[in-house]
Amino acid sequence: MKMTTKTLPLKKLSIAEIYNGDKATYEVPIYQRNYAWEKDEISALIQDVYDAYQSPKQATYFIGTLVSFHKGDQVHEVIDGQQRLTTINLVLGTLGVSLQNKLTYRARKKSNATIQGIPDFEIDEKDVGIVNGFKYAKEAIEEIVPKSDHEKFKEYFQEGVCLIHYQVPKDIDLNHYFEIMNSRGEQLEKHEIIKARLIEKLNDADKAKFNRLWESCSEMNVYIQQKYHDDRIFGKTFRDFQVLNFDALPVVDGHTNTLKISDLINYKGSDKQRNDDDKIDTFQTIMDFSNFLLIVLKITLIDKEVGFDPTSFNLDDKELIHEFDNVQIDEEFVKRFSFNLLKAKFLLDNYLVHHSNEDDTWKLQYWQKDGNKGELKNLGGKSDEQHKLVRLLSMFEVSFTARQRKNYLFYCLLYLFRSNNRDINKYCEFVSGLADKFFKDVYLVADYLNEINTPKPGSFDKTVLPSNTLDITPHNDKFDFAAIYGDGEVKSKGIPLFVFNYLDYKLWAKYAEELRGEGTKEGSTERTDFFKTLGCADLGLIVFEQFYFSRTRRSLEHYYPQANATGANGALNQKQINCLGNYAMIGSEANSSGSNWSPKSKLDHYLDASGKIKQVSVASIKFMIMMHICKVNQNVRPPGQEWTFDDIKAHQKKMLQILL
Repeated sequence: MKMTTKTLPLKKLSIAEIYNGDKATYEVPIYQRNYAWEKDEISALIQDVYDAYQSPKQATYFIGTLVSFHKGDQVHEVIDGQQRLTTINLVLGTLGVSLQNKLTYRARKKSNATIQGIPDFEIDEKDVGIVNGFKYAKEAIEEIVPKSDHEKFKEYFQEGVCLIHYQVPKDIDLNHYFEIMNSRGEQLEKHEIIKARLIEKLNDADKAKFNRLWESCSEMNVYIQQKYHDDRIFGKTFRDFQVLNFDALPVVDGHTNTLKISDLINYKGSDKQRNDDDKIDTFQTIMDFSNFLLIVLKITLIDKEVGFDPTSFNLDDKELIHEFDNVQIDEEFVKRFSFNLLKAKFLLDNYLVHHSNEDDTWKLQYWQKDGNKGELKNLGGKSDEQHKLVRLLSMFEVSFTARQRKNYLFYCLLYLFRSNNRDINKYCEFVSGLADKFFKDVYLVADYLNEINTPKPGSFDKTVLPSNTLDITPHNDKFDFAAIYGDGEVKSKGIPLFVFNYLDYKLWAKYAEELRGEGTKEGSTERTDFFKTLGCADLGLIVFEQFYFSRTRRSLEHYYPQANATGANGALNQKQINCLGNYAMIGSEANSSGSNWSPKSKLDHYLDASGKIKQVSVASIKFMIMMHICKVNQNVRPPGQEWTFDDIKAHQKKMLQILL
């Protein structure tokens, strides 16, 4: 059936108009998948909106489309856009906005009850995806939007943020519509626009060479040596980078003399035939291609452009085209940039951690040829440096998951670019020094932090890149942690995720460096002294041996719960519980109701008496220490006194001794 309507039924709708405008019910049909947005996606949306709110040029910010079919009685069946529509609903809930119009889920009672149960979710059966989404939205707003901006941001989110509503005409065959939707052409992505801009500056032979390089690098989840399979670049074992510039790259055979830019945008090039024994080794990349292009551009500019100011460069892929607009693009630049792109991809693949496709683990491996067969090997074998680097790099990664905040990744690649000797010991020293530098010279300097203690834009570059040289030596010797983050006497303004991850790394490193050989035996002087410095009884070594930075450890929890912190009848107050000594990192797989459990209840739920360590416990060494303090106290104190303010202060003091 053909559409009889000649004009497209498109309408711009603000968030306020969607949820508090003309009466409407938005119904998600049964064939749609459950709500699935995670913290990264929700945080990215809120960050994008907040950036638009701060920009004087953006009175209106469009966040996508809503496609619906009007069933009658003001009921709109949501065909496309339900994930975004649900997220908007959750954000409005965290901002305390009451809604006139409803979002419902056809034949999904649990989802309906959950979305209507915002913010307390006082229902028996919950849709965990929606509950977690609400929590992520709340955390993201607390992390991104300063309290002084909350009311204006709330207003902007409702009035300034818009969707394009496409209401499918009543006389359309919906099956035919879905067929069209699935086969429709999509507009060029930003990185494809950049590719077209760059490639037009080259002759035909170099265009083909550039195209093969670009397409090989754009597959971010494949080792570059496998995609760009050429021993003239990577050596006989494929684990070295041997070319010096773009002109030294092998010529691509088979290109025509009439290559067009439009053809090359989608042209995949020709790879050399690989041996049948070479399976493609894939991984979960820590970086998308557009943001990777920005990191490579920054590396290219910092080493060549006189007067380049790294603090003014934006690593957010929304600014990809803008950042290239600021560059004089000629043949020399294109060759230099594209060569750096290939080299950076080699370094990213072989010297930075990747997440496994199979499980929640991190790998630091390089790809090489062994005879006719390719294989993966640990960068540092079984050495101490290998274990240390995996935890250091994954510590950075779980602290800075947002695509525009990966300054650490830029510094690591810049170090590897500038270092002729990529000795693993020296590399490990650099990454370890970078972690110390972040903590002492950024997170302990009040002037670099905003009102919720998140580093201000440019803070990392100011301290790590003085005069565009890498400086990882800490210069701040005036440590006053409590003045910035509180100690229970004054309520904390917030403690960034990096501080907790850095502390867990320091705890693991202390174990790795101090408990070796005879010192690991229970009752040994070394082991007794080790746990004494942690302020707890001997809790065993398995938690240290199994420790890793899980990508699920994203929630900051009060060990003494906020719900109980009334200050009445001997209960702790809000000032006392909002400090490092009472905070713990916990995995997102934990029961959502656990945040209101008492310290004793958390001990019973999270610390398995059989000795098996639950995932929620493995997620944080600090959390295990807190629970073992509570475990000892429950045997010598009255009920309800297992975790007191004195325990919080003593624990914070011990942890600061580890940190500082």
